[in-house]
Amino acid sequence: MNSPFAAETLLFERSRPRPEALRVIYAFPNTYSVGITSLGYQLVWAQLASRTDVAVSRLFTDVREPLPRDAELVGFSFSWELDYGNLLALLEQLGIPIWQRDRQDGHPLVFGGGPVLTANPEPFADFFDVILLGDAEPLLDPFLTTMAQVRTAPRSQQLEALAQVPGLYVPSLYAVSYSSATGPIQAIDPLKPTVSATVTKQVHRGNTLAASTVVTPLAAWENIYMVEVVRSCPELCRFCLASYLTLPFRTPSLETLIPAIERGLAVTDRLGLLGASITQHPEFPALIEHLGQPQFDHVRLSLASVRTNTVTESLARLLSQRGSQSLTIAIETGSDRLRQVINKKLDTEEILAAASHAQAGGLKGLKFYGMVGLPTETDADVAATVDLFRQLKKIAPRLRLTLGCSTFVPKAHTPFQWWGVQPVAEKRLKFLKKELGKLGVEFRPESYNDSLIQALISRGDRRLAPLLERVRHYGTSLGSYRRVFKELRGQLPDFETYVTANWPEETILPWQHLESGLPSQTLQNHLRRAIASS
Repeated sequence: MNSPFAAETLLFERSRPRPEALRVIYAFPNTYSVGITSLGYQLVWAQLASRTDVAVSRLFTDVREPLPRDAELVGFSFSWELDYGNLLALLEQLGIPIWQRDRQDGHPLVFGGGPVLTANPEPFADFFDVILLGDAEPLLDPFLTTMAQVRTAPRSQQLEALAQVPGLYVPSLYAVSYSSATGPIQAIDPLKPTVSATVTKQVHRGNTLAASTVVTPLAAWENIYMVEVVRSCPELCRFCLASYLTLPFRTPSLETLIPAIERGLAVTDRLGLLGASITQHPEFPALIEHLGQPQFDHVRLSLASVRTNTVTESLARLLSQRGSQSLTIAIETGSDRLRQVINKKLDTEEILAAASHAQAGGLKGLKFYGMVGLPTETDADVAATVDLFRQLKKIAPRLRLTLGCSTFVPKAHTPFQWWGVQPVAEKRLKFLKKELGKLGVEFRPESYNDSLIQALISRGDRRLAPLLERVRHYGTSLGSYRRVFKELRGQLPDFETYVTANWPEETILPWQHLESGLPSQTLQNHLRRAIASS
């Protein structure tokens, strides 16, 4: 079987490493098809592979490039919480102890980055030597430069030196104390006077964002060339990790976007425009006008989720002409009241107008993102979602309507981080499935049980690490997690404390020492405004 790497078209120049280059393994804890479709993984790998002072090999769960026998660094791009089992398995395959405390001077340093670790690294802290908090662009160079300077030093000195670099978090240099084995956190303190009490996420502030560095037919999105149009989102919906974690909102100019797009279209005809809210790029209409020119008639264009009030008939027509069958819109709920609570600046008339424009522009379908279990949600709010789709069917009868629906999961660094999962959400998912089915709306719910697991990890502290290590041997079902909670009873808080409990605002959060986005007091003010508007 031919290597999947042979099918790649690179959009950067891979360097020839110098003999003394740092030996690095850069891994993605999933299959090649999934990993190579991650723009974040592509970006970091290209930065590593274009340096002459780094010799990097890629590693996935199913394929690998030739690996060095004596790697000095092993890194992971960590995008999905439940990939941690694959991450630990890869460490074992490499002969590296999974626990940071068991690694000796002869072992490589294990580092990680990505949205999971930037949001809340604490459940995984005991598996990593170094965690990169924030954007890769400002972090990689000082990380590698510092590592090169201390590569021959004892491991403890390497870690202490790396902890001096802004945005590099060395978990073993911080002590977490608890009121009791099953009680709340009492304090999080650095172990050395040279180590800062807090670590601040690093932010890329340049005029360029990420674009694909490799195009391949073996990606999950075949031959896709991806361009990041915006980073973060100015709307700040109160549940949204993508908004708060990646602040501030950044947009490259068309002078950098258009050349980036043209580089990709020189090797493929499939273009994906990415970002949490791409239609809020200040020059988005001009970008769409540019892509509407005849020389792009052969291009298959897809967009990430768009804001409802930016869906025009002309946008829908262009997408239809460029091979898109549908658009995706995040509405969260059909309830005007609840959208105010979550700070979703959207009214029902805009949603109906978007559907009308999509149909008039020739699209075949509209996909919506929704959520149940949002703070203060009532049965009437959920019924309002059904009513909204009843109106949508009337105003755009030819559109195929789909609702992808998840359960609210509290995320670190958002105003709703103190609010637990609402168990009534499971019943509400079943209600929506039944009622929307009557209307001919395709309903795609995310697993409620998976949402509980996600919430556990999203709000977890270091006491979860032994549980996570044990669960992976039993399978990843919710039953496996509950089984291990019973086995470890008395050694950590119970499942409900992590998942469904509403935490007091004075709680010391597991990520309290990691500064990302807005200060805690600001998030509390946002939470209070949300409750006041309910």
